Amino acid sequence: MTSYSITVNHKATNKLSAAGILITLGIIFGDIGTSPLYVLKAIIGEGNQIQSSVIYGGISCIFWTLTLQTTIKYVIITLRADNKGEGGIFSLYTLVRRKAKWLIIPAVIGGCTLLADGIITPPISVSSAIEGLRILYPDIATVPIVMLIITGIFFLQQFGTDIVGKAFGPIMFIWFAMLGILGLSQLLMHPAIIHAINPTFAYQLLANHPGGFWILGSVFLCTTGAEALYSDLGHCGKDNIRLSWTFVKITLLLNYFGQGAWLLTQDGTHLESNPFYTIMPDWFIIYGIGIATIATIIASQALISGSFTLISEAVRLNIWPKVKINYPTETKGQLYVPSINWLLWIGCLMVVMYFKESTNMEAAYGLSITLTMLMTTILLMIYLYSIGTSVWIIGLLTLLYASIELSFLVANLSKFSHGGWVTLVIGFALFTIMWSWIRARKIKNRYIKYAELDDYTDLLKELSEDTTVPKYASQLVYLSGSNFTSEIESKIMYSIFQKQPKRADMYWFVHVDVQDEPYTSEYKVIELVPGHTIRIEFKLGFRVEQKINVLFRKVVEDLVKNGEVDITSQYESLHKHKLPGDFRFIVLEQKLSADNSLPLHEKIFMQIYFILKKLSLSEEKGFGLDLSFVTVETVPLLVSPVKNCKLTRIQ
Repeated sequence: MTSYSITVNHKATNKLSAAGILITLGIIFGDIGTSPLYVLKAIIGEGNQIQSSVIYGGISCIFWTLTLQTTIKYVIITLRADNKGEGGIFSLYTLVRRKAKWLIIPAVIGGCTLLADGIITPPISVSSAIEGLRILYPDIATVPIVMLIITGIFFLQQFGTDIVGKAFGPIMFIWFAMLGILGLSQLLMHPAIIHAINPTFAYQLLANHPGGFWILGSVFLCTTGAEALYSDLGHCGKDNIRLSWTFVKITLLLNYFGQGAWLLTQDGTHLESNPFYTIMPDWFIIYGIGIATIATIIASQALISGSFTLISEAVRLNIWPKVKINYPTETKGQLYVPSINWLLWIGCLMVVMYFKESTNMEAAYGLSITLTMLMTTILLMIYLYSIGTSVWIIGLLTLLYASIELSFLVANLSKFSHGGWVTLVIGFALFTIMWSWIRARKIKNRYIKYAELDDYTDLLKELSEDTTVPKYASQLVYLSGSNFTSEIESKIMYSIFQKQPKRADMYWFVHVDVQDEPYTSEYKVIELVPGHTIRIEFKLGFRVEQKINVLFRKVVEDLVKNGEVDITSQYESLHKHKLPGDFRFIVLEQKLSADNSLPLHEKIFMQIYFILKKLSLSEEKGFGLDLSFVTVETVPLLVSPVKNCKLTRIQ
């Protein structure tokens, strides 16, 4: 038995540096950084009367939400839960999944709701920016412009964003600097708004103002991008995120307080236009709209990239059907998932056409992301317990964040009939796919039969040396799901010995074990029958691309180089020229047998599973196998065979 490591080009951590901080500004803070475009407009409500109590209370809620939710929960606590430098809800899940099987539920719910709410982020951000043009051109039709920009964003994904991405950091620095300067200019003229830091104003708004509690649904919009701080941990590193957040938070608060200061001067009037643009000097508005539009494009880009990463992790954890994943550039972590890209594009266009105005989108935004944050809290508390954190501290944090996030959830439920149902329906559809895939695999695993390899070692050797059987291939390779060296699936033995006897010089059984660490890339070689049968176990991190064709070739090259195997063709004409033998991969594709008596709910899961299998990437393509060297065999998946089948013979 031999173990090796395969070199993978990755960087687990990112050291603190000026360049790192600039890159962090461009990658991570787009979503939360563009929130000032619509948060205060949503709190007041377009056309509603401006009231000083609502302004003070709303600004106070924003300040404490950004402090408690974003700064303390995510920047200070959650970033500690790094998985070898990687973050995100699935990374967090891999850190704790061995603690309890039920933890897959919050992980799946969190992943699905994060994807679902992401469909509304590009439309609301871009719409809020483009609608600023109405200050200059009141009758302009913004919907076609928004749809065109969104289409352009998704179209460019397939080419990668390596070159454009280098400009993200400087542009976002300009954006945040603009936020801070504009807000400060108003704050200096009306400094009384500073009193809103006092949490009493937040309490009075929520407890005493008519319908004040439901304003929390709009307040929540200021922190909707907080999950990105954790999800993109691997791209930037916690030190860069924490330091850059200090700058980002200051500029965000300056802008919120600046908008609040201007609104105080309008006390008693009705809100007619977005305060984000009204605090700008007239001569600067066109430039402000341009910078805002670019910032929202960057925010959308970051969200789309995050969705690709989330799906690729789900595929490798085997909780999502295999899909095609491309790597358009050499940049670490940059990938492109065509199916998800175009599904998101269609979803975003439908959101724009359905809601039309950013004001309508505000009414639907944020509902499902509250569920994501709740699921993160559950997994985070389990993680803190696993590393020995005091039970009292965990209890205190659980009480605090359960109270905050459940309050946000209840407040956001008021958005359900106003369009919040859209993201919940999408989230439920994604959950159905993910959960059906997980349940069907478990049902299959219950009925997969394994055979002891010791019972077949002599037979494998004899078949390999039996010249009366035509040689099927020099090197025959099977993908095995067995976690134990001593076992092999019965269907593989059936394929070799019975379906069509397959004689080969060497039999290889390849097993892939996905690790909890993100970038593990190791393999183990076990010689089962000397000179005839070898098992290779790949231990790959959940962020390592499973290119089995490339990895297997590398393993064989190393074994040949070390003199551990001889792959020279045994055909006389080829052997004397020392030519290598041919390799043939066998992929066993299962079909649901009609002869089964599964319970109704399990039968539904299996039907959904096989529909998804047809729509998803095939096993051979998913593992990156060279199709010219692959044979696909169909085998029946007989689950829970029908019992008590009575049949009487008559003469």
